Amino acid sequence: MRIVITGAQGLIGWHASVRLHAANSVARQKGDAEPYDILALSRDDFENDLTLAAALAGSDAVLHFAGVNRGPDEIVETANTVIAKRLVDVCNHIGVTPHIVYANSTHAGSASPYGRSKHHAGKVLAQGPGIFTNLVFPHIFGECARPFYNNVTATLIDCILNGKKPEINPEGIASLMHAGAAAQAAIDCAVSGIVGRVDPKSHPISVLELYEVLKEFHNLYEANIYPDLSDPFVRNLFNTYRSATFPATWPRKLEIRSDERGVLFEAVKGGGGGQTFLSTTKPGIIRGNHFHLHKVERFLVIRGEAIIRIRKVLSEAVYEFRVTGNTPTPVDMPTLYTHSIENVGEGELVTLFWTHEPFDPNNPDTYFDKVLQ
Repeated sequence: MRIVITGAQGLIGWHASVRLHAANSVARQKGDAEPYDILALSRDDFENDLTLAAALAGSDAVLHFAGVNRGPDEIVETANTVIAKRLVDVCNHIGVTPHIVYANSTHAGSASPYGRSKHHAGKVLAQGPGIFTNLVFPHIFGECARPFYNNVTATLIDCILNGKKPEINPEGIASLMHAGAAAQAAIDCAVSGIVGRVDPKSHPISVLELYEVLKEFHNLYEANIYPDLSDPFVRNLFNTYRSATFPATWPRKLEIRSDERGVLFEAVKGGGGGQTFLSTTKPGIIRGNHFHLHKVERFLVIRGEAIIRIRKVLSEAVYEFRVTGNTPTPVDMPTLYTHSIENVGEGELVTLFWTHEPFDPNNPDTYFDKVLQ
């Protein structure tokens, strides 16, 4: 299935690209053909006539996330309609009829320039050459969201991490949906041929309560304690917070107590359960080279020397952390970042791993992707 993603560098677009990439990874591991031909378009790609036409040629579906949500009123008022018209015009010009899944907003139709713009864009897309889904999203949060860019969750996290007190409307309510769930909803509509208006489920929470939850995450994490992660909403919110701490605060520090008997330290606290396991790795061997969509995972070398490498999925920059069992320092794996650990010492490497949930072979949430391309 050939899927075009507009706005692929935005929050939902990137999450959608990663999820389709993950599905292709699973197929490769099984020796099957990749189910998706993914055409991820940036803003420059979308504005290039030849690039856009080549991407749409033969496309089965378009996940339309591209849009403008801030700027001068006169720009916002028309921008989303112009973008929608361009997409429809190119489809008509080259004679393709893809299923367009439109990332609309609960603000569509409101009296604001943005609301009017999103509403009018939806009307243009509904008149396109193929079938149409009007996917109406609430406030989206998730890993790698931009603070101070119409994302209250990311903005609150940024304020907490930088010791700033945000201005909060005590009456404010946010209906939250994780970017991964939003991306999956769009993918499901495309794959299953769902048309018409779709209103995914959201999680209403006061902005003040959201701030308090995020502050509690921060206080616990600074004390090397995980919150209870048994609730998927809490887990997704915590992973969003964690992603904002990376890479500046890594590796983490542990309080190590030593005396004539040896050393003592606490490797993991909290989390509401999970699974702990140990591995040994021979010199020169690399473990990992995979990523997770939701799993919280900690690496802690307790003997030997290693390099932990981490790369944001579908990007190029690789972060490296050299760790040793002489001074144990845990490194947590951000979700949607592929990671590996290599024994770079002369002896055996012993590593403690912890995940917030027991391994489920039927749903491993593990997608192979080499860190070093």
